Amino acid sequence: MVPLIIEAALNGGTSKRRNPHTPKTPDEIAADALACLDAGATVIHTHLDGLRQTGEEAAAGYLAGWAPVLAARPDTIVYGTVAEGRDVETRFGHYRPLAAAGMRMGAFDPGSVNLATHGEDGLPGPVSFVYQTSFKDIAALADLLVEARLGPAIAIYEPGWLRATLAYEKAGRLPAGAFVKLYLAGDYNFLDGQKSGVTFGLPPTRKALDAYLEMMEGSSLPWAASVIGGCVASTGLARMAIERGGHVRVGLEDYGGEDHPTNAALVAEVVEIARACGRPIATSPQAAEILGLPR
Repeated sequence: MVPLIIEAALNGGTSKRRNPHTPKTPDEIAADALACLDAGATVIHTHLDGLRQTGEEAAAGYLAGWAPVLAARPDTIVYGTVAEGRDVETRFGHYRPLAAAGMRMGAFDPGSVNLATHGEDGLPGPVSFVYQTSFKDIAALADLLVEARLGPAIAIYEPGWLRATLAYEKAGRLPAGAFVKLYLAGDYNFLDGQKSGVTFGLPPTRKALDAYLEMMEGSSLPWAASVIGGCVASTGLARMAIERGGHVRVGLEDYGGEDHPTNAALVAEVVEIARACGRPIATSPQAAEILGLPR
Protein backbone atom coordinates (compact mmCIF):
# COMPACT_ATOMS: atom_id res chain seq x y z
CA MET A 1 0.00 0.00 0.00
CA VAL A 2 1.36 3.43 -0.96
CA PRO A 3 2.32 5.39 2.17
CA LEU A 4 0.05 8.33 2.97
CA ILE A 5 1.31 11.86 2.33
CA ILE A 6 -0.13 14.42 4.76
CA GLU A 7 0.19 18.06 3.75
CA ALA A 8 -0.19 20.64 6.52
CA ALA A 9 -1.29 24.11 5.36
CA LEU A 10 -0.36 26.12 8.43
CA ASN A 11 -1.91 29.55 8.06
CA GLY A 12 -3.13 30.99 4.76
CA GLY A 13 -5.56 33.84 5.35
CA THR A 14 -6.74 32.52 8.72
CA SER A 15 -6.29 35.23 11.32
CA LYS A 16 -5.37 34.82 14.97
CA ARG A 17 -8.75 36.32 15.79
CA ARG A 18 -10.39 33.38 14.05
CA ASN A 19 -8.00 30.86 15.61
CA PRO A 20 -5.33 32.01 18.09
CA HIS A 21 -3.22 28.94 17.24
CA THR A 22 -2.58 30.17 13.68
CA PRO A 23 1.19 30.72 13.24
CA LYS A 24 2.10 34.07 11.72
CA THR A 25 5.60 35.09 12.84
CA PRO A 26 8.68 33.22 11.57
CA ASP A 27 9.27 31.70 15.02
CA GLU A 28 5.66 30.54 15.25
CA ILE A 29 5.77 29.07 11.74
CA ALA A 30 8.99 27.17 12.43
CA ALA A 31 7.74 25.75 15.74
CA ASP A 32 4.37 24.79 14.27
CA ALA A 33 5.92 23.17 11.19
CA LEU A 34 8.20 21.03 13.36
CA ALA A 35 5.26 20.03 15.57
CA CYS A 36 3.30 18.98 12.47
CA LEU A 37 6.26 16.99 11.13
CA ASP A 38 6.54 15.23 14.48
CA ALA A 39 2.81 14.46 14.32
CA GLY A 40 3.11 12.86 10.88
CA ALA A 41 2.99 15.59 8.22
CA THR A 42 5.32 15.37 5.24
CA VAL A 43 4.57 18.50 3.21
CA ILE A 44 4.44 21.95 4.83
CA HIS A 45 2.67 24.84 3.11
CA THR A 46 2.72 28.39 4.46
CA HIS A 47 1.74 31.92 3.49
CA LEU A 48 3.30 35.21 4.38
CA ASP A 49 0.99 37.58 6.23
CA GLY A 50 -0.60 39.02 3.11
CA LEU A 51 0.41 38.57 -0.53
CA ARG A 52 2.06 41.94 -1.13
CA GLN A 53 5.71 40.89 -0.78
CA THR A 54 7.32 39.85 -4.07
CA GLY A 55 10.67 38.69 -5.42
CA GLU A 56 13.63 38.51 -3.04
CA GLU A 57 11.60 40.19 -0.26
CA ALA A 58 9.01 37.41 -0.38
CA ALA A 59 11.71 34.74 -0.50
CA ALA A 60 13.38 36.20 2.58
CA GLY A 61 10.05 36.29 4.38
CA TYR A 62 9.38 32.62 3.72
CA LEU A 63 12.90 31.53 4.58
CA ALA A 64 12.76 33.27 7.95
CA GLY A 65 10.20 30.67 9.02
CA TRP A 66 11.52 27.73 7.02
CA ALA A 67 15.24 27.93 7.79
CA PRO A 68 14.99 26.32 11.26
CA VAL A 69 12.77 23.59 9.80
CA LEU A 70 15.14 22.78 6.93
CA ALA A 71 18.11 22.87 9.32
CA ALA A 72 16.48 20.34 11.64
CA ARG A 73 14.70 18.27 8.97
CA PRO A 74 16.45 18.92 5.63
CA ASP A 75 14.28 16.42 3.73
CA THR A 76 11.10 18.38 4.54
CA ILE A 77 9.04 19.38 1.50
CA VAL A 78 8.07 23.04 1.93
CA TYR A 79 6.39 25.50 -0.40
CA GLY A 80 4.75 28.90 -0.29
CA THR A 81 2.16 30.63 -2.42
CA VAL A 82 1.74 33.34 -5.03
CA ALA A 83 2.21 37.08 -4.61
CA GLU A 84 -0.05 39.89 -5.73
CA GLY A 85 0.64 41.26 -9.17
CA ARG A 86 -0.47 41.41 -12.77
CA ASP A 87 2.39 39.57 -14.43
CA VAL A 88 3.98 36.17 -14.02
CA GLU A 89 7.31 37.43 -12.74
CA THR A 90 5.72 39.54 -10.00
CA ARG A 91 3.40 36.76 -8.88
CA PHE A 92 5.80 33.82 -9.11
CA GLY A 93 9.35 35.15 -9.46
CA HIS A 94 10.14 34.46 -5.80
CA TYR A 95 9.98 30.73 -6.58
CA ARG A 96 13.49 30.89 -8.08
CA PRO A 97 15.40 32.03 -4.97
CA LEU A 98 13.25 29.77 -2.82
CA ALA A 99 14.15 26.79 -5.02
CA ALA A 100 17.82 27.64 -4.61
CA ALA A 101 17.29 27.70 -0.83
CA GLY A 102 15.56 24.32 -0.60
CA MET A 103 11.92 24.73 -1.62
CA ARG A 104 10.88 21.70 -3.67
CA MET A 105 7.39 22.62 -4.85
CA GLY A 106 5.58 25.71 -6.09
CA ALA A 107 1.90 26.62 -5.87
CA PHE A 108 0.20 26.05 -9.22
CA ASP A 109 -3.38 27.30 -9.62
CA PRO A 110 -4.62 26.30 -13.08
CA GLY A 111 -7.72 28.47 -13.37
CA SER A 112 -9.89 31.28 -12.03
CA VAL A 113 -12.67 31.44 -9.44
CA ASN A 114 -15.07 33.95 -7.89
CA LEU A 115 -14.45 34.47 -4.18
CA ALA A 116 -16.34 36.62 -1.66
CA THR A 117 -16.99 37.09 2.02
CA HIS A 118 -20.31 36.08 3.53
CA GLY A 119 -23.26 38.46 3.17
CA GLU A 120 -25.98 38.58 5.81
CA ASP A 121 -28.63 37.91 3.15
CA GLY A 122 -26.85 34.69 2.13
CA LEU A 123 -25.39 36.27 -1.00
CA PRO A 124 -21.78 37.37 -1.59
CA GLY A 125 -20.67 40.00 0.91
CA PRO A 126 -18.80 43.30 0.60
CA VAL A 127 -15.44 41.71 -0.28
CA SER A 128 -15.72 40.09 -3.71
CA PHE A 129 -13.05 39.40 -6.32
CA VAL A 130 -11.92 37.03 -9.04
CA TYR A 131 -8.83 35.02 -8.18
CA GLN A 132 -7.44 34.39 -11.62
CA THR A 133 -4.69 32.69 -13.52
CA SER A 134 -5.19 32.91 -17.27
CA PHE A 135 -4.25 30.10 -19.64
CA LYS A 136 -1.35 32.28 -20.80
CA ASP A 137 -0.10 32.64 -17.22
CA ILE A 138 -0.60 28.93 -16.52
CA ALA A 139 1.69 28.14 -19.46
CA ALA A 140 4.33 30.61 -18.25
CA LEU A 141 4.14 29.28 -14.70
CA ALA A 142 4.59 25.72 -15.96
CA ASP A 143 7.75 26.83 -17.78
CA LEU A 144 9.03 28.56 -14.63
CA LEU A 145 8.51 25.43 -12.53
CA VAL A 146 10.41 23.33 -15.07
CA GLU A 147 13.23 25.89 -15.11
CA ALA A 148 13.44 25.95 -11.30
CA ARG A 149 12.97 22.17 -11.03
CA LEU A 150 9.98 22.53 -8.72
CA GLY A 151 7.04 20.17 -8.50
CA PRO A 152 3.65 21.84 -9.01
CA ALA A 153 1.39 21.84 -5.94
CA ILE A 154 -1.86 21.96 -7.86
CA ALA A 155 -4.98 23.44 -6.25
CA ILE A 156 -8.30 22.33 -7.72
CA TYR A 157 -11.01 24.80 -6.72
CA GLU A 158 -13.36 23.91 -9.58
CA PRO A 159 -13.68 20.93 -11.96
CA GLY A 160 -12.40 23.03 -14.88
CA TRP A 161 -9.09 23.44 -13.04
CA LEU A 162 -8.67 19.67 -13.04
CA ARG A 163 -9.52 19.45 -16.73
CA ALA A 164 -6.77 21.97 -17.48
CA THR A 165 -4.32 19.97 -15.35
CA LEU A 166 -5.19 16.73 -17.10
CA ALA A 167 -4.76 18.41 -20.48
CA TYR A 168 -1.21 19.40 -19.48
CA GLU A 169 -0.54 15.84 -18.32
CA LYS A 170 -1.86 14.37 -21.57
CA ALA A 171 0.24 16.79 -23.62
CA GLY A 172 3.36 15.91 -21.64
CA ARG A 173 3.67 19.54 -20.52
CA LEU A 174 2.97 19.17 -16.80
CA PRO A 175 6.14 19.74 -14.75
CA ALA A 176 7.51 16.71 -12.91
CA GLY A 177 6.51 16.20 -9.29
CA ALA A 178 2.86 17.22 -9.60
CA PHE A 179 0.60 16.83 -6.56
CA VAL A 180 -3.12 17.43 -7.18
CA LYS A 181 -5.13 18.77 -4.22
CA LEU A 182 -8.89 18.39 -4.63
CA TYR A 183 -10.42 21.34 -2.75
CA LEU A 184 -13.95 20.46 -1.65
CA ALA A 185 -15.84 23.33 -0.02
CA GLY A 186 -17.32 23.05 3.46
CA ASP A 187 -19.93 25.07 5.31
CA TYR A 188 -17.61 27.90 6.40
CA ASN A 189 -16.39 30.71 4.19
CA PHE A 190 -12.60 30.46 4.22
CA LEU A 191 -12.15 34.21 3.65
CA ASP A 192 -13.95 35.33 6.82
CA GLY A 193 -14.67 32.12 8.74
CA GLN A 194 -18.44 32.66 8.72
CA LYS A 195 -20.88 29.81 8.23
CA SER A 196 -22.03 30.57 4.74
CA GLY A 197 -23.50 29.37 1.49
CA VAL A 198 -21.10 31.66 -0.38
CA THR A 199 -18.39 29.27 -1.49
CA PHE A 200 -17.00 27.53 -4.56
CA GLY A 201 -16.69 24.15 -6.21
CA LEU A 202 -18.10 20.85 -5.03
CA PRO A 203 -19.18 19.89 -1.48
CA PRO A 204 -17.21 17.41 0.66
CA THR A 205 -19.28 14.33 -0.17
CA ARG A 206 -18.61 10.87 -1.51
CA LYS A 207 -20.38 11.72 -4.78
CA ALA A 208 -18.27 14.83 -5.26
CA LEU A 209 -15.06 12.90 -4.67
CA ASP A 210 -16.30 10.21 -7.05
CA ALA A 211 -16.88 12.86 -9.71
CA TYR A 212 -13.30 14.11 -9.43
CA LEU A 213 -11.87 10.59 -9.43
CA GLU A 214 -13.93 9.72 -12.49
CA MET A 215 -12.32 12.68 -14.24
CA MET A 216 -8.90 11.35 -13.20
CA GLU A 217 -9.41 7.86 -14.62
CA GLY A 218 -6.32 7.02 -16.67
CA SER A 219 -4.22 9.69 -14.95
CA SER A 220 -1.11 8.75 -12.98
CA LEU A 221 -1.11 11.94 -10.89
CA PRO A 222 -1.03 11.55 -7.10
CA TRP A 223 -3.91 13.37 -5.44
CA ALA A 224 -5.03 14.52 -2.02
CA ALA A 225 -8.41 15.49 -0.62
CA SER A 226 -9.00 18.66 1.35
CA VAL A 227 -11.99 20.48 2.81
CA ILE A 228 -11.75 24.26 2.56
CA GLY A 229 -14.01 25.81 5.18
CA GLY A 230 -14.64 22.58 7.04
CA CYS A 231 -12.89 19.53 8.47
CA VAL A 232 -11.46 16.84 6.24
CA ALA A 233 -11.68 14.31 9.10
CA SER A 234 -15.19 14.93 10.47
CA THR A 235 -16.74 15.04 6.99
CA GLY A 236 -15.38 11.54 6.35
CA LEU A 237 -13.40 12.77 3.36
CA ALA A 238 -10.04 11.88 4.90
CA ARG A 239 -11.07 8.26 5.35
CA MET A 240 -12.51 8.12 1.82
CA ALA A 241 -9.24 9.43 0.38
CA ILE A 242 -7.09 7.11 2.49
CA GLU A 243 -9.16 4.06 1.53
CA ARG A 244 -8.94 4.92 -2.17
CA GLY A 245 -5.19 5.37 -2.27
CA GLY A 246 -5.23 9.17 -2.18
CA HIS A 247 -3.54 11.51 0.26
CA VAL A 248 -4.81 14.19 2.65
CA ARG A 249 -4.29 17.92 3.18
CA VAL A 250 -5.19 19.50 6.53
CA GLY A 251 -4.37 22.72 8.36
CA LEU A 252 -5.67 25.99 9.71
CA GLU A 253 -5.54 27.58 6.26
CA ASP A 254 -8.39 25.28 5.30
CA TYR A 255 -10.16 24.50 8.58
CA GLY A 256 -13.64 25.86 9.25
CA GLY A 257 -15.57 25.38 12.48
CA GLU A 258 -16.51 26.85 15.84
CA ASP A 259 -13.58 25.33 17.76
CA HIS A 260 -9.87 26.21 17.74
CA PRO A 261 -7.69 23.17 17.00
CA THR A 262 -3.94 23.28 16.45
CA ASN A 263 -2.34 22.26 13.20
CA ALA A 264 -0.55 19.36 14.91
CA ALA A 265 -3.87 18.09 16.32
CA LEU A 266 -5.41 18.12 12.83
CA VAL A 267 -2.45 16.15 11.49
CA ALA A 268 -2.65 13.65 14.36
CA GLU A 269 -6.35 13.10 13.64
CA VAL A 270 -5.56 12.06 10.07
CA VAL A 271 -2.73 9.80 11.28
CA GLU A 272 -5.18 7.96 13.55
CA ILE A 273 -7.60 7.45 10.66
CA ALA A 274 -4.77 6.11 8.51
CA ARG A 275 -3.70 3.68 11.22
CA ALA A 276 -7.27 2.45 11.58
CA CYS A 277 -7.30 1.84 7.82
CA GLY A 278 -3.92 0.06 7.90
CA ARG A 279 -2.24 2.74 5.78
CA PRO A 280 1.38 3.63 6.60
CA ILE A 281 2.46 7.28 6.88
CA ALA A 282 5.02 8.50 4.35
CA THR A 283 8.38 9.85 5.39
CA SER A 284 9.68 12.91 3.56
CA PRO A 285 11.99 10.87 1.27
CA GLN A 286 9.10 8.50 0.52
CA ALA A 287 6.83 11.43 -0.29
CA ALA A 288 9.42 12.90 -2.66
CA GLU A 289 9.65 9.53 -4.42
CA ILE A 290 5.87 9.10 -4.62
CA LEU A 291 5.47 12.56 -6.12
CA GLY A 292 8.48 12.19 -8.39
CA LEU A 293 9.97 15.51 -7.33
CA PRO A 294 12.71 16.55 -9.74
CA ARG A 295 15.30 17.25 -7.03
